[in-house]
Amino acid sequence: MTHGLPLPGLGAAALQAPPDFGAFVRHRGARDRLVVQPRMGFGDPAGMRRGLLATKRAAATTVGTLTLDSYTRVGDLAAVRTALREGTDLNGYPLVSHPVATTAALLGGVRDDGFPVQVRHGSAVPIDIFRALIRLGLNATEGGPVSYCLPYGRTPLDESVRNWRQCCEMYSRLRETGVEPHLETFGGCMLGQLCPPSQLVAISLLEALFFAQHGIRSLSLSYAQQTDIGQDHEAVLALRRLCAELLPTPNWHIVVYAYMGVYPQTPQGARRLLGQAAALAVTSGAPRLIVKTVAEAHRIPTIAENVQALEHAGAVARAVALDAAAGHEPAESQVYTEARALVDTVLDLHDDVGAALLAAFRRGLLDIPYCVHPDNAGRARSRIDTDGRLRWSELGNLPLRGIAERATARRTGSAELLEDLFHLRSVYDDPTHPRSAELALNEGPG
Repeated sequence: MTHGLPLPGLGAAALQAPPDFGAFVRHRGARDRLVVQPRMGFGDPAGMRRGLLATKRAAATTVGTLTLDSYTRVGDLAAVRTALREGTDLNGYPLVSHPVATTAALLGGVRDDGFPVQVRHGSAVPIDIFRALIRLGLNATEGGPVSYCLPYGRTPLDESVRNWRQCCEMYSRLRETGVEPHLETFGGCMLGQLCPPSQLVAISLLEALFFAQHGIRSLSLSYAQQTDIGQDHEAVLALRRLCAELLPTPNWHIVVYAYMGVYPQTPQGARRLLGQAAALAVTSGAPRLIVKTVAEAHRIPTIAENVQALEHAGAVARAVALDAAAGHEPAESQVYTEARALVDTVLDLHDDVGAALLAAFRRGLLDIPYCVHPDNAGRARSRIDTDGRLRWSELGNLPLRGIAERATARRTGSAELLEDLFHLRSVYDDPTHPRSAELALNEGPG
């Protein structure tokens, strides 16, 4: 069913059938250790083309990104038209509003079998975006009914689930044209920071199951770097294990995001943190990394700064030493045990994954710390513990009693919250910080 949404005709921009994004990443990531990708978007088609070409030519194994503007993300296409008419700069590419021929010219000679392009947007109401993707034959994007709803606005969660169900079913019909659609769940990046890894893993897996239930066969699952390299390694391995156990398709891979919270202010600190993310991806068997730049704490990065970040991450990936145990999940880990309990609890609520997600949030069985969306219970809390790991401090109604690893420092006031929010900036910017020496072990070159 497509719920009354017709499959838009493929426009001239489709050109040749693009490669399966997921298969490309798995193959190239295995061969070259890591595929690196920027989060890059420009309103001007010429600027967007320059950004894609610079990414393609970087001294690293790369894929391209078209990040959409904030007006398009919330469906305010009238504001996009006004901006385009008046020549106002946009903070991303207005894919829905540009003519098909404009985007076809942008991609011509850029996107090919060796350089696929993913569209990134951030919308809980993405139907117009998916229609544009199909018209253009763009077969890779990302998001999710939870991860593109709770952090970004006040769209009701049940509305977001309906929207994403429609879009998945419509997007899956690209296969009728010989094109394999790929969806990446953003669920492993909830709020960017201070959501314990077990819940990031669980939501990433549950959104991937939602996509698969509605026709998507090529999947990637995200995990955002958090506060402790050992815990992050456990988390990525736990996510891989859950994918192998529960996903109905073998066509999946993990994508690691460089830290999405308060970023280091110094170039050295930013490079160190990105180097840790690249090392994490390689040693845990994740073939793709979304990078951050030295400018993240100050402003929108330039094309050149994005290229520098891509090349630095690629260099670290090539330099990281692998041991025989790299990428292999131990029999059990704390992150896996917690994540599996969350996933099993949600899946037991309903055979339809979307309905199960809605029931879980209504009952507080999933609960994102510090998320103020009306459909989030807001009773669970977390802390960065004394050893640097991110742990639960308050469980609310999460089904983790007797299972969760609890923070030793459970009180969380405004001062403690601010300390946690700025923790990694302090660690990576200050070479005298007590944790600085241990983190330097995986910095990589430069």
